Amino acid sequence: MTDTDDGTVLLHQRTGRYWQLNITGRQVLHRLLDGESPETIATAFAAAHGIAPQRAEHDVSAVIHQLRAAEVVVAP
Repeated sequence: MTDTDDGTVLLHQRTGRYWQLNITGRQVLHRLLDGESPETIATAFAAAHGIAPQRAEHDVSAVIHQLRAAEVVVAP
């Protein structure tokens, strides 16, 4: 994982494929790695960006789903 000016680049070590996250995706990933729950992340995003909590929950869930689908993260 390498942070860039506009997000993060992940390397799937088994396949050699790269995956790029935008800034929001990077924030979600870093917060997950810091032990925050998806619900906590969504609440913080809603407050910080003035969006509806349901929208923030949807966006955070979408990032997590895409990371799992790409097999760059796994659920505990």
